[in-house]
Amino acid sequence: MDFAFGPEDETFRREVRAWLEERLTGAPGRRDWERELGKGGWIGLGWQEDGYGNRRADLTRQVVWAEEYARSGAPARSGHIGENLLAPTLIAHGTPEQKRRFLPPVAEGRELWCQGYSEPGAGSDLAGIRTAAARATDTGAYRITGQKIWTSLAHEADWCFVLARTEPGSTRHHGLSFLLVPMDQPGRVEVRPIRQLTGTSEFNEVFFDGAVARAEHVVGGEGNGWRVAMSLLGFERGVSTLAQQIGFAEELGRVLRTAVATGAAGDPVVRDRLVRLWAELRTMRWNALRTLGGSGGPGSPGSAGGSGGEGAPSVAKLLWGGWHRRLGELAVQVRGAAAAAGPVDRSAALPYELDAAQHLFLFSRADTIYGGSDEIQRTIIAERVLGLPREPRARP
Repeated sequence: MDFAFGPEDETFRREVRAWLEERLTGAPGRRDWERELGKGGWIGLGWQEDGYGNRRADLTRQVVWAEEYARSGAPARSGHIGENLLAPTLIAHGTPEQKRRFLPPVAEGRELWCQGYSEPGAGSDLAGIRTAAARATDTGAYRITGQKIWTSLAHEADWCFVLARTEPGSTRHHGLSFLLVPMDQPGRVEVRPIRQLTGTSEFNEVFFDGAVARAEHVVGGEGNGWRVAMSLLGFERGVSTLAQQIGFAEELGRVLRTAVATGAAGDPVVRDRLVRLWAELRTMRWNALRTLGGSGGPGSPGSAGGSGGEGAPSVAKLLWGGWHRRLGELAVQVRGAAAAAGPVDRSAALPYELDAAQHLFLFSRADTIYGGSDEIQRTIIAERVLGLPREPRARP
């Protein structure tokens, strides 16, 4: 496969770079920035349908946009979940009415989404969820009761797509439905931020106490939630992984410069680890491009597997999760004893401040767990790709 960009792609790159340089002045608020992206038509480049306020771009130009966005230092996206997870799922499984209602606000940066999958006791084992949704006989609406956890950006979200059990007595992947739930339901939806070791709170607990989802806001039909949820997970690791790798390269560069400054680069073991991390990052890039090149891109029905097959997303997650954690470990190692200390500020959320290396080390400990643990990814590859015997599961 030819990974080179053509002249038209480079023209597009210059357009993207100029737009970002012109708009990135000061420190725009996260919601304001999403709306600015929407005005420019930059949300939904990879959607397989247009007419919702989004531009259309082929795969190589989606890569260009993702790379230039990462290089520009633009704010972290609040709209990622709506754009890259919900929208492709609606395009593949939603009704025309659902698309008309929900895609334009995402494309315009007006409505933000979160993902209601993991639960206490059912994190990576998604089929073990207990959140229930009972359908009212008079209105047909669903009343949702249960708890979700590790819900990214729930404290900012307007809507949540929730995987819930709509068939009483059902088990595992049977009897689940994919519901679109408004978050603004005082007394029925409660969000509690989870403070992490880093002092930040990107993740949340979400409690549903009779929260309402309208009958027409079931995606894929009642009882088909597992199929829709698995399709969504295939969209999760698309072009955005290439932008992630730009950030990884910048972090690796900082670690390398620190190793040279502290003299740690003189250690042959450290040098070997740096070279290995560099080579592995290049490999991840080629693997991501190869996988994307074999699909219709994110948002297409075939993008879940790409040329890498059904296990491609699991392979990608295993690669970057372990890589980033090892980078975090090396980041503090090359600092030496200084990595264990920092200025104290007892008025802050934490009684200490973290520098970039310390934050990288602490946050990356979770990389092999969230988004599907390494154990789950290996099980998927073993069972669905290699055809090995299924892992025994306890009876409910």
